[in-house]
Amino acid sequence: MLKGIDPLLGPELLATLRAMGHADEIAIVDANFPAAANAKRLIRAEGVSATRMVEAILSVLPLEQFEPIAAFRMEVDGSPDELPPVIGEFEALLRAAGYDGPIGALGRFAYYERTRAAYAIVSTGERRYWGNLILKKGAIPPEDAAG
Repeated sequence: MLKGIDPLLGPELLATLRAMGHADEIAIVDANFPAAANAKRLIRAEGVSATRMVEAILSVLPLEQFEPIAAFRMEVDGSPDELPPVIGEFEALLRAAGYDGPIGALGRFAYYERTRAAYAIVSTGERRYWGNLILKKGAIPPEDAAG
């Protein structure tokens, strides 16, 4: 355990988040997502919801600020404009973390393709359909940077 670090952020996940570079992406996926088949690096967190994992990750991960979209969701098959409640929860967590951009929407197969390119996938125990979110890591400016 560490002071000030969410207990869901275990050694493997903390090392992964720290190793990610600017613009690398991490996918937090639900229990039905084919994570093992798509991951370069797979971190299992079956005992936690995707929303709770996103909350923990956002406590330490800076989000991309130089591109208009730093978060992506999977569209509902056959109803791409539908926003399941889990997406509203993700949005609230992103807003609380200071992100004011949109959540980009990707069709299921485009989402799978993007997760294959992600730095890592965190497979959660989220049972709600469409409980998937990709986050793009930002940069932390130097302490003496203006602005």
